[in-house]
Amino acid sequence: MEARDRIRRWRLILGSESQSRFGQMGDTGLTREQDMMDRALAAIYNRTESGGFSYAGSGAGQGPSNPQITRWLGDVRSLFGQDLVTVIQSDAVNRCGLKQLLFEPELLDHLEPDVNLAATLMVLKEQIPKRSKESVRRFIRKIVEEINRLLEQDIRRAVTASVNKRRHSPIPSAAALDYKTTIARNLKNYDPALGTIVPEHYYFFDRTSTTAANKWTVILDIDQSGSMGQSVIYSSVMSCILASMASLRTRVVAFDTNIVDLTEKCEDPVELLFGFQLGGGTNIEQSVAYCERYVENPAKTLFFLISDLEEGGNRAGLLRRLEEMKGSGVTVVCLLALADGGKPYYDGQMAQRIAGLGIPCFACNPQMLPRLLERAFSGQDLGAFAKEFEKRKM
Repeated sequence: MEARDRIRRWRLILGSESQSRFGQMGDTGLTREQDMMDRALAAIYNRTESGGFSYAGSGAGQGPSNPQITRWLGDVRSLFGQDLVTVIQSDAVNRCGLKQLLFEPELLDHLEPDVNLAATLMVLKEQIPKRSKESVRRFIRKIVEEINRLLEQDIRRAVTASVNKRRHSPIPSAAALDYKTTIARNLKNYDPALGTIVPEHYYFFDRTSTTAANKWTVILDIDQSGSMGQSVIYSSVMSCILASMASLRTRVVAFDTNIVDLTEKCEDPVELLFGFQLGGGTNIEQSVAYCERYVENPAKTLFFLISDLEEGGNRAGLLRRLEEMKGSGVTVVCLLALADGGKPYYDGQMAQRIAGLGIPCFACNPQMLPRLLERAFSGQDLGAFAKEFEKRKM
């Protein structure tokens, strides 16, 4: 990169106040596109600029919507990559008093899908005026569809490919083919002319039965306290994907200091999301006690506690219930809250005590959920999976 280009980039970073100093280094005038970038950034990062928005302050959103905002959003989306767009939008909300203006229908329709903004909307949903409710739903649905595209195929594949690798079945299934055994037992049938093995017999793992007696039950116990916005969004999509699979029974429970069973809303992830009431306190022990009623066959039950573990109820009681649940044969997993773009947020002391019970307790990004499910359904060691995942993050 040439020196002039470096200077121009620093000029963009430091703002128009630095122009006179950079001017002393020679001709460092911005290009037309850079000038547009400079004005777009100044609107939120330099509030003294004449080009700044006129909606700052406590009166934001009291009058009619400002057409400058829509034009500004259009400029930002055309000038910057999507990753930067979401950062700039988030900063605009925090710096420029946009929380009320987020509820303007025309503004929401121009916003780039972003989990952070969706979480903010979910927290503030009770304040959304009637005229903006459909726009909020459309915005939330865009997020849901994006996450669904990311997860659905892999989650379905993880569940349907779950097999019992301790025994074989005469029923052929491409997804359950035991490649290692098939190759090992057919090495004698290697054909030099073809340069390949011609198997006489194929070996298939015994697929997990989908009869009523052998169905897995998946229970998602989801914290709906204020810090759980992002995790609730991902959990809702995951819940709806699992609930749509006939081979599973899925229960979805939300809790703060109260408990709400949201299982009946699992047909639509947006409706499920709007069933959450983000912002309350936390009584995890009470919720785990409620979920115990759905454990019919412990060996075929997968229990997810999705929480920041900021227990406001009986901490000792929570640990005792989780230990008893695990001891009965239930596969128990604690997924820690995600916040601020995927960073874990949780009570470290409580997480350590739960992990000490032999219960995997870690912050799992959404892309890893299919692998987690596949290991759980096939009886693999989830503690080793959690350690492997934590090592990858280091």
